[in-house]
Amino acid sequence: MVMTSTACGGHLQTPCWCRDTMKRFRRTPDSQRDRIKQELFQFSKTVEHGFPHQPSALGHSSSLQLLAIGTRSGAIKLYGAPGVEFMGLHDENAAVTQVHFLPHQVELVTLLDDNSLHMWTLKGHKGVSELLEIGRFVLTGPPGALPSVTRITAVLAHSSGELLLLGTEGGHVFVVEVPGFRELEERNISLEQVTSRVPDNYIGRRNLEHVEALQENPADANQVVIGYGRGVLVVWDLKKHSLLQCICPSQALESVWWTEDGGCILSSHTDGSYCRWTVGETDGNEEKSDTPYGTFPCKAISKIMQLPTAEGPPFLLFSGGMPRASYGDRHCITVIHGKSHVALDFTSRIIDFFVIREGPHHKGDPSALVVLVEEELVVIDLQAEGWPVVQTPYLVPLHSSAITCSHHVSAIPLKLWERISAAGALQSTHYSKKLWPIRGGQNLAPDPPQRDLLLTGHEDGTVRFWDASGVCLSPVYKLSTAAVFHTDADPNDNMNHSTEGEWPPFRKVGCFDPYSDDPRLGIQKIHLCKYSGYLTVAGTAGQIMVLELNDEAAEQTVEAQVVDLLQGQEGFRWKGHTQLDVREDPVQFPPGFQPFTLVQCQPPAVVTALILHSEWKLVAFGTSHGFGLFDYQQKKNVLVKCTLNPSDQLAMEGPLSRVKSIKKSLRQSFRRIRRSRVSLRKHHVNSSAKLQEANARLEAELAEMELAPVQRKIEARSSDDSFTGLVRVLYFADTFLTDSTHNTPSLWAGTNGGCVFAYILHLPTMEHRGEELITAQPAKEIQLMHRAPVVGVVVLDGHGTPLPEPLEVAHDLARSPDMHGSHHLLVVSEEQFKVFTLPKVSAKTKLKLTAIDGSRVRKVGVAWFGSNRTEDYGESGLLVLTNQGDVHAISVPHIKMQVQHPCIRREDVSGIASCVFTKHGQGFYLISPSEFERFSLSTRCLVEPRCLVEVPILKDNSNQRRPQLDGPSSAHLSTCENEDPESSARRVMEHALLNDENVLLEIQKSLEGDQMYVLENNVRNAAV
Repeated sequence: MVMTSTACGGHLQTPCWCRDTMKRFRRTPDSQRDRIKQELFQFSKTVEHGFPHQPSALGHSSSLQLLAIGTRSGAIKLYGAPGVEFMGLHDENAAVTQVHFLPHQVELVTLLDDNSLHMWTLKGHKGVSELLEIGRFVLTGPPGALPSVTRITAVLAHSSGELLLLGTEGGHVFVVEVPGFRELEERNISLEQVTSRVPDNYIGRRNLEHVEALQENPADANQVVIGYGRGVLVVWDLKKHSLLQCICPSQALESVWWTEDGGCILSSHTDGSYCRWTVGETDGNEEKSDTPYGTFPCKAISKIMQLPTAEGPPFLLFSGGMPRASYGDRHCITVIHGKSHVALDFTSRIIDFFVIREGPHHKGDPSALVVLVEEELVVIDLQAEGWPVVQTPYLVPLHSSAITCSHHVSAIPLKLWERISAAGALQSTHYSKKLWPIRGGQNLAPDPPQRDLLLTGHEDGTVRFWDASGVCLSPVYKLSTAAVFHTDADPNDNMNHSTEGEWPPFRKVGCFDPYSDDPRLGIQKIHLCKYSGYLTVAGTAGQIMVLELNDEAAEQTVEAQVVDLLQGQEGFRWKGHTQLDVREDPVQFPPGFQPFTLVQCQPPAVVTALILHSEWKLVAFGTSHGFGLFDYQQKKNVLVKCTLNPSDQLAMEGPLSRVKSIKKSLRQSFRRIRRSRVSLRKHHVNSSAKLQEANARLEAELAEMELAPVQRKIEARSSDDSFTGLVRVLYFADTFLTDSTHNTPSLWAGTNGGCVFAYILHLPTMEHRGEELITAQPAKEIQLMHRAPVVGVVVLDGHGTPLPEPLEVAHDLARSPDMHGSHHLLVVSEEQFKVFTLPKVSAKTKLKLTAIDGSRVRKVGVAWFGSNRTEDYGESGLLVLTNQGDVHAISVPHIKMQVQHPCIRREDVSGIASCVFTKHGQGFYLISPSEFERFSLSTRCLVEPRCLVEVPILKDNSNQRRPQLDGPSSAHLSTCENEDPESSARRVMEHALLNDENVLLEIQKSLEGDQMYVLENNVRNAAV
């Protein structure tokens, strides 16, 4: 093919088809890069770890062996065997008040505080189950009726699986067919029908009020007991639609329980008493009344149940009932079995509880008590002596003490993992040996490819180690640093200790303990070396502790080395908290991480940066006043550098004084707004144009007050800004600082004022490491033009790859860095990414993030992104989180934006501050004080639930068959006279399918998880 062109005005003109071809060729590299991006990057939020925030309802399915938790934010979460988790979210922003599973089915019903009912199902899709909402229902009363007539207060899922009984605030009971949510008006139980049978002398004294409780007779599915708020109990026959018995207690009702043999009904009351009533007695006389905790006024017993045992007396369990004056603030559940009597004392308000039973059809002896309280889930083993607590593999309260920092370590070596796990096992000897009793569903997720740890620092001075390898965030080990210091806590104080003969017989249970003995103990920074087993933690009062893993208990004294970061500068006076006093006597440390040296910063400000180099035996730390370098092998200071600006008095006031400064700044901002309003009123108030201008000016003032501006150019910051000397990042690197031929160990420090310090470290040889001192020599100092805070420092080798971690090459887990090509320094500030050449430190390239979209960098981490198509291909890059809540992936060494995804709400400042990245493209951040959200930007590393829940199979046995109502057994029959022939035929077919176990088995085999959905669709179609 010959290409031709024509000259026009002395210029060569290219034909249109040729230009299009050239554009297509130019796009080819971009298209290839786009394909690689799709193989490397994929954003997804995968799983939520921890305990649901603000739980409000609890449900349990004995046939599915699942529990469900509803929250005030409208979330519904299902849990089964470890790894089996489901989550759904209601569209309505309303709290979940009740959760009820339909018996022997994979559906459940939720009631919200907006009075709406919602049907959920576990539907099979591509071999796994998904939690989906399939229906919504709002109860409607007769025209002109008050809202209280249909305000639902009690829900009973009938054992037939076909009916819901809904008790209301107006005293009525509505009968609704499920899953179609069709009201069966002929079967409703009105308040008037009940009132006509209640004795006149009782009605004269009080109204029945709302329906407080609904319970089905375990021995006869046709009978239910209706409990009204004022105390009346009515036994109702659903088949005959008539009242069988009326019981009139003298106290207001809280709950009812029908014993398994159907012979007795237990009622609990607001005065702390409970009564036992015999079913069938026409006079309704009280058989037995008991107030367990004395004759003095007691709080209400909010829930009661009695469960039989094969041999011996039954279990009696109830919540509340404590003496109001003495123990009215306690949250207790009492368990009585024969002569054993314990009042389980929980640390937060009880939401609900249920009991798991053993044996076929879960009708055997009580096995475990499951209690949901506001801040944790507690499981009690009712079969072991002493009724110990069962350790939870998930739903652990991460916030048992408030989380103050996090640190993630990937690919833990097996030896270190086993040693930490062994130390953690010694801390768990007080737990029951029982296996986790909630075992529903199948976990289909593949085994984790590696062992990962998430370390969380807490306000009480503890560091907790969590297994973050899979879907369940399980506790592994807990380290406490408080023993090193003198605190107000009594070491002999045992929360679980109960006095002999104490009444009520309290026993403290649960691990939620938000109160700290001393806020200075709070952990602020953590760094663990997975190869050497060294750990360093830093706290709120300037304490830095270095610990070593020891398999044996040891008694030792921890010596403190004081480091003066002000270096004797005059004119500065610390106004914050004092340092912690270190114990001078030897301290007994259990097996696990044991401290062997401690550094105390002066002034005792919060430690803001921390890093450990276990190969060089060095630890570097920084505060708002400067940074230091400590040799923990020789226990000597190596370097101290003061970064404090002479004009920065705020850094000397401490956190409490800083709150006053923030309040002062806010007051000044509001005064400016008020002044602007007053001045605007004086000029052309009636002009619409001026009014718009005033609104625009007011919005501008508000925008200045915001912590995170949306759009703005990079502006130079004054050196007089507060906290310019605060150290944000520390970094060790073996690179070229003096010339391009000799690499030397170095320390890099970045500050809040946009300054980067570099020091050359002179290390003695291994033979003389114990005698010769390490020295540090200033080498470079970089001042960024715009003085933006430095949040990250990374050195890239000759191939443009970030330098490996200490000891990573020695353990053959990373290739040696290229020391022949030129190295580069990547400095990440809040506003841009800038690459410098080494050793000259001349700028090479940069990416201005703020100038593009107004974002500021809040978190940055180095990650490896592996391809999901080619096993041996991957790229190193930067994971970046901005103040807008967006997550970015940026390539190195070319510093180009790869992908950007919204991750965290911009308003969630605490969530953004808590984010921590992993080395393989994942991340964690707090969505509430008790929950981590896990996300991934990698296509290869993805941890998410993959589980299956199958429909319970009912065997052809009279004792196992689903209970049916006598007479017209289907709920449809009450309206059959009004049906057309086609609907009647469809109804008969549905009834045959629903009651033929052989047909159900065939459907189950053929659809592999979708079997219940076919039946559900048929029922819904019939109800339309």
